[in-house]
Amino acid sequence: MSQSKLLVVDDDPNICELLRLYFEKEGYQVKTASDGFEGVSIFKNFDPDLVLLDIMMPRKDGWQVCREIREVSAKPIIMITAKNETFDKVLGLELGADDFIVKPFDMKELSARVKAVLRRYNAYSKTEDDEVVCFDQIEISLQKYELKLRGKAIDVPPKELELLYFLARNCNRVFTRDQLLDKVWGYDYLGDSRTIDVHVKRLREKLDGVSDKWALKTVWGVGYKFEVFS
Repeated sequence: MSQSKLLVVDDDPNICELLRLYFEKEGYQVKTASDGFEGVSIFKNFDPDLVLLDIMMPRKDGWQVCREIREVSAKPIIMITAKNETFDKVLGLELGADDFIVKPFDMKELSARVKAVLRRYNAYSKTEDDEVVCFDQIEISLQKYELKLRGKAIDVPPKELELLYFLARNCNRVFTRDQLLDKVWGYDYLGDSRTIDVHVKRLREKLDGVSDKWALKTVWGVGYKFEVFS
């Protein structure tokens, strides 16, 4: 079994070295980058399985690095932040981050998050769901990580696409926020249910007015469903 590859992007050399030593001992292949420019360059050449990405860096911050990675790849990103602020988390989720951890962090917790995110990503990558889910004016391919509306490909962060795919594939069935966290993020995701609300809000903005034959509906007091009208 091949080693999972991690890329650590942080302008603090002590954190880079700490993470490199810890995860190499855990059996990962690790490369580090000291700023955003170097991080993007190494990402393209190293093709890591997961990125640990600091937000506050000079020259090119973690937000911009996340944007650039998402333009070319759906590989998971865990963002490292010094502030436990909702704004940071919401912005990161909108840009396509998969998880967050706040400094100072416990190495065992970070390792658990890395394993959980990788497990979920690999489960989707190896899924039997090569099929494309199609309804009127919408086509969702998990294999290609592609959303088409009215035949045109639309940019969508990976977790938004995975959430939409899951709901559409199980159309007319209601799921609670906790169930969606379990099914899409993995049962050991350590975030909270507001993550679902953020992703649904962004999806609705993209899907608004596309078709009157289906809708991403809120079931008040319960959760969400992708409703197909007969």
